[in-house]
Amino acid sequence: MYFAPVTRSYAPARGADRSFDRFLADSFFSPAYGSLKVQQSDEAWTLSLDVPGVAREQLTIEVDGTVVRLGTVAEAPRQFKAAYELPAEIDADTTSAKLENGVLTLTLGKKKPVVTTRTIAVN
Repeated sequence: MYFAPVTRSYAPARGADRSFDRFLADSFFSPAYGSLKVQQSDEAWTLSLDVPGVAREQLTIEVDGTVVRLGTVAEAPRQFKAAYELPAEIDADTTSAKLENGVLTLTLGKKKPVVTTRTIAVN
């Protein structure tokens, strides 16, 4: 499964000290509020992300094609913003979000491919 964060990118230079590369990656390019867990089934992706101290009404979640954007409103005591790209279109109608004990769980439905194949009769 291909799962790439959209807002973060990091490519270590060749020959650079690996411990310094790990420090940079952990310090600047890791999720702001903790670990991100991704699970996949035939029908959906499930993302779990730690967002302590953030209330339901302070979260914004947007789905656009293959990208899901997460963030907090300007009035939130803790600011958070991230975007993740999934390998296929997300079905916004079957997508749900749940915030419980500081853990945001997104269930992102997979959009079913539309079959446009038609059989043509030979005369």
